[in-house]
Amino acid sequence: MRQNSNTKSLLSVLFLFIIQIFSAQEEEMTYANGIFHFEDNKAQKIFTDWTRVRQSPKVDAQIVDSLPTNQQVLIIKQDENILKLGERRSNWYKVSYQKDDKTSEGYIWGGNLCVGYRNKNGYDFLFGLTKTVNKKDKQYPSIINSQNIAAVKVLEGNTLIDEVSFDTGSGESLSYGTFNIESNHKLENVELTLKAMVSGEACGIASYDQYILFKDKKLIVLPQLMNVGDADIYYHSEVFIFPNDKGGIPNAFILKTEEMERDDKDREKKKRSSKTYLWDGSSYKLK
Repeated sequence: MRQNSNTKSLLSVLFLFIIQIFSAQEEEMTYANGIFHFEDNKAQKIFTDWTRVRQSPKVDAQIVDSLPTNQQVLIIKQDENILKLGERRSNWYKVSYQKDDKTSEGYIWGGNLCVGYRNKNGYDFLFGLTKTVNKKDKQYPSIINSQNIAAVKVLEGNTLIDEVSFDTGSGESLSYGTFNIESNHKLENVELTLKAMVSGEACGIASYDQYILFKDKKLIVLPQLMNVGDADIYYHSEVFIFPNDKGGIPNAFILKTEEMERDDKDREKKKRSSKTYLWDGSSYKLK
C-alpha cells in the first residue's frame, strides 16, 4: 500500500509539473501574439535601427543583413520560435524586402518591428518598444518592477528628426496596441497630435495612453494617462480635455481623474480630481 501511495504522489507531482510547463508555454504565446503579432502578407516597418536579418529564426544564427529604421518589409510567415528580451516576447518572422534594387529574404525578431506607423505631411511617425528596465515602485520603493520602455520616432525621408521615450507597463499590458494621428486639438502652433496606446486583456491590468504633440519638427510628450479596472469593483480613469472638447479652455488641457471603489456594503465610493496644464505655444506647465 505504501508503494502505491508513493507512486500516486509521484504521478501527482509529475502532473502538476506538466501543467505548469503548458501554462508557461501558453503565457509565452499569449504575450508573443499580442502587441508583436504581425499578419502574413502584410507590410511592416523596421523600428530598431540596423535590425539584424538572420539566416534562420535563432538569435545565434548567421547574420545576412541589417536594416535601418523605417525600412519596409513584407511579412512572409510567422515562425513558431519565440525570443524573450526583458518583458518583450515575440515570434521570429520570415520577411522579404527591397535593398539596392534587389529582393532579399531572411528572419527578424518581431520585437524590432514597429507596433504602429503613420505618415502625415511628408513625415513618417513610428511607434515601437525599445527595452525593459527595472524601476522602484512609486508607492513601495522596496519593490522592483520590470518596466517596458516605448518610443516614438519621426523621420523625414531616411533622416531621423526627433525621438521621445515613455513607459508602457509590464508584459501583461502588451496584449494590444494602437497608434493614431489626431488633430492639433486647437492648441496654438501644434501641427498634429499623436496617440500611442497599449493595453492588457485581463481585469486589473493597466492600459496606458500616451499623447505626443508635434510642432516645428519636435515631439513633446504630455503626462501619461493610465486606466485600470476590476469588473464593477474598482476602476481608475484618466482623460484629457483639450480646447476643442466640451468643457475645454483655450490654450490649455485638463487632466481629469475619476476613481470608484465598492465598500463592504456594496456602495460605490467615487473620487474626482483635475489638473490644468497651460500651453504657451511651445511648452506646457501646471497651472
